[in-house]
Amino acid sequence: MKLQLVTLMFLLAVSAFGQRLDNGYPQEIAKHREEVKKGFLENPRSPLKTKADLEKLRFYDANVQYRVRCKFQRTPNEKPFNMPTSSGQAKLYVKYGILQFELGEKKLQLAVFQSITPDGKPKFGDELFIPFRDETNGETTYGGGRYVETTTTEVAAKNPILDFNKCYNPWCSYSDGFSCPIPPAENTLKIEIPAGEKLWVGEKKH
Repeated sequence: MKLQLVTLMFLLAVSAFGQRLDNGYPQEIAKHREEVKKGFLENPRSPLKTKADLEKLRFYDANVQYRVRCKFQRTPNEKPFNMPTSSGQAKLYVKYGILQFELGEKKLQLAVFQSITPDGKPKFGDELFIPFRDETNGETTYGGGRYVETTTTEVAAKNPILDFNKCYNPWCSYSDGFSCPIPPAENTLKIEIPAGEKLWVGEKKH
């Protein structure tokens, strides 16, 4: 009887936590997207410079199912390589590790990359970069794929979280003149990821 009571209390606690996450999560994502929009206006290199531009951004509704817990595998012996970009000007990266996760009963994985300098040092501190494609590309999302970011600290945690609700379009989806990394073939997901940023509905700038 005592064991059953403990089990019931545990299940109720888990249910309550899940309910709090569901209730607060849309607000968290809405706040994140407002910060993204603010960043566009504050960055002098930004392709979106006016509030009218920002009104043409489109996003999927926040969906906690696309905030997934992963297993992270470090790949310390990878060699640096030049990742192709939309402009033809390659950028230097090294494969930092692999995130493994499940979505829609499918086991999936994405390679995680770190931008580095020619002498092999991290170019942007602890920032990590995950360019990917999925089966929404060319339909409801940008055909060239999307990006999501994490950090060395976040992937080092137990069961790190990959949040597709925070994935975003490369700047070359809005305007010419940018060198946007092209997602490597290994980061093509054979599944739809209806989360994060959709196609921009404005006219592409030249």
